[in-house]
Amino acid sequence: MPMPDENDRAAEAPSPAWRVTVLDHREVVGTPPYESRFTEGEPLAHRGGLRIHGALGEVTCIDEDGRTRWRHRLDGRPNAAHVSGDRVLVTTDSMEYTPWGNLGPALLLDLADGTRVTELRGARGASLRGGRFLLGLEGYDFFDTWEYDRDGNRVDAWRSYGHYVVGTGVRVVECDRSFPTESRVVRLLRGGVVERGPRLTDPTVPRPVVLEDGTVLVLDSGVLRAVGRRLDDAVLTELLPLDPRNSPGYYGTLHRTGDRLTATVSLRTPPEDHTRYTVHTWTLALHRPA
Repeated sequence: MPMPDENDRAAEAPSPAWRVTVLDHREVVGTPPYESRFTEGEPLAHRGGLRIHGALGEVTCIDEDGRTRWRHRLDGRPNAAHVSGDRVLVTTDSMEYTPWGNLGPALLLDLADGTRVTELRGARGASLRGGRFLLGLEGYDFFDTWEYDRDGNRVDAWRSYGHYVVGTGVRVVECDRSFPTESRVVRLLRGGVVERGPRLTDPTVPRPVVLEDGTVLVLDSGVLRAVGRRLDDAVLTELLPLDPRNSPGYYGTLHRTGDRLTATVSLRTPPEDHTRYTVHTWTLALHRPA
């Protein structure tokens, strides 16, 4: 069975030439705008009229009339959920510190009644088709992504981990947390094959922005890059180019609202002060291809 839309690759055209214009740049001393996968009150996932919500000690499924379809009790707190077919994959944070930090179990649940199908281990997930999921883990010699079927059986595996982009095939914006980094933007192919694309310089790139045509925008060490479906890439703008090896405490974020992008780069100032950051914020206009 191919990965989603993998057979369409031959018909793909090179990614159109998106452009950006810097509208504003601000610099303040403060706290970095840390990314969070959990927003209080917001659903972790939804499908049709069903919404999956998480709270400390539980995950719930709410229907379109606001009624609780089911409630699944757990240790820890859900941080993300992914729905495919009749299954939902929930990744969690543990409330107790373990050798894996605050990583909790990944739970594969039945979407109909919330019963547990199986318990897995992974930090990030993504939905495929037909009740299948990707689940990945990095650290302690792990740098891996696995594909699981609706019953929790492992059906494929790759030596890659990061932010998953599912659409025409599966791409990964890798995060290896190593200096110097070996991270790239890659494509996952059947049989554990990893098609390697452009190198990255940041070992912990923030969550990318995916555009309508599948182009992925990556904030890579203060440089905004566009990576197309064919793994072609181009630099859109150099905001604050950094060498991560010489920039301790560097932290970035990238978000999109309509045709506006907000990019931040936070630097510890001075580097040895873990409480004081200079936060650079750019507002950019995103120009669609002609």
